[in-house]
Amino acid sequence: MAYTSYVYLTLFLGITFLLYTIFPKKYKWVVLLSMSYLYYIAASRLWLIIFILMTTMSVYFGAIWLEKINDLFQSVKKVLDREQKKVFKEKLIWQKKMVVGLMLFVNLGTLAVLKYYNFFADVLNITLFHHIHKSLPFLKLFLPLGISFYTLQAISYVIDVYRGKYKADHCLARVALYLSFFPTIVEGPIARYDQVAHQLYEGHSFHYENLTHGAQLIVWGMFKKIVIADRANMLVNHVFDDYIQFSGLSVVIAIVFYTIQLYTEFSGCMDIVRGSAQIFSIHLPENFKQPFFSKSINEFWTRWHMTLGAWLRDYVFYSVSLSNPFKKFNHYVREHCGEYFTKLLPATTALLFVWLCNGLWHGASIKYVMYGMYYYIIMVIGMFMEPIFLRITKFLHIKKETKYFQLFQIVRTVIIVNIGMLIFRADTLTAAWQMFISCFHNFSLDFSVIGNLGLDIYDIYVIIIGVIIVFVVGLLRERGIHIRESVAKWNIVFRWAFYLAGVFSVIIFGAYGYGYDLVSFIYAQF
Repeated sequence: MAYTSYVYLTLFLGITFLLYTIFPKKYKWVVLLSMSYLYYIAASRLWLIIFILMTTMSVYFGAIWLEKINDLFQSVKKVLDREQKKVFKEKLIWQKKMVVGLMLFVNLGTLAVLKYYNFFADVLNITLFHHIHKSLPFLKLFLPLGISFYTLQAISYVIDVYRGKYKADHCLARVALYLSFFPTIVEGPIARYDQVAHQLYEGHSFHYENLTHGAQLIVWGMFKKIVIADRANMLVNHVFDDYIQFSGLSVVIAIVFYTIQLYTEFSGCMDIVRGSAQIFSIHLPENFKQPFFSKSINEFWTRWHMTLGAWLRDYVFYSVSLSNPFKKFNHYVREHCGEYFTKLLPATTALLFVWLCNGLWHGASIKYVMYGMYYYIIMVIGMFMEPIFLRITKFLHIKKETKYFQLFQIVRTVIIVNIGMLIFRADTLTAAWQMFISCFHNFSLDFSVIGNLGLDIYDIYVIIIGVIIVFVVGLLRERGIHIRESVAKWNIVFRWAFYLAGVFSVIIFGAYGYGYDLVSFIYAQF
């Protein structure tokens, strides 16, 4: 039941909205929870629901356990002296760490076995076991729908309770709905408990503006996914599946088209997801914020897949940075290194864990690890070379605030991102390297080669026009102009003519039917 299917958009979403509107306010959560599990079963296998139920129950009881430990300390500390309080607190902190460790073992362990067992088994067989003529077996494992997304949400909930950000929720239904909400279960966004849990559970009355704005987001997402991304997919597959036959501009175009495909598809899916939630007056966090207007890679990753980046920052970077071994490392650096390295070494070391996790989260393959390391190396080089860059710009009298220099920074960032996309899309690291080298073979600005890349001229024109529309909308948003709010102020005739034009553009220009393949969401596999 893909988010772009008629079954989802008309039947499932329509019935859910109707039931949600009819039910009394205090029971609206029952509709969302029931339909979320129904969606999960319909889009997956019935028995795989065991895994999300296991995650839900484990973090629900784990968070309550943590809260009881916190409450115990608050009740006992009043009768203890300072030294006793210190000893007792240390004991309870150790207990809390054990609880969190158990939660991580259950949930990350499940994810690790199902998603990464065969990858690590293959690595161990190659590096260790081949010397003793033994090997770990290859297992045929099922990957439950959305496990990479709901596992991260579950972990964030438990750690937030551990850190005292909020108390554990004693309502099992609210925790279950938070983890299983049907718009977010396949591709996110990775929402925090305090952002959405109460929105999901409290129930909302019918709101015309949220209904229309949500529908607009869905249509906009469909436009990006079906009109642009699915059409670009044909060219991308044509070149990447037989890359040996192509070189020069053909490969460059394929790489650029994949970047276009991934962005319009993933951001389009997020629009459909957020629009689906908004028709119920539920507001999910944004996942994209015009990333291709970024002036650096650091900025790009604060605008691209924002909820994953924020999760890695809060639960990997800070966890590593605040750990006792890392504090000792920081102390050692301060004692033995100069101010320059004291400032950079701890941050870049903690950042290594972030990008290892980022790469592995995307897939159980060495190419995804190297994808993460590619961005890590670029960021580290930028951090260490920043003083030199500042001296160069000062020596050349370059004013960083000028539009020309900012345009240079944006173009530089886009080029770096496209190389990263090549690593991400290529079947292997060897294929990525060969395609990168082939970009420089027989290169010429002869755009007639597009005719040999699997698309006809009509498809190319549609993609170009679609990308221009997406660019203009992004540019307007970058300047603080929100089209939905502006259109809402138009005369009703022009407003609905605009809405219908959007709907019919998807129907008329969508890449479906004869000659087109049904394209699954790329991030659904992660």
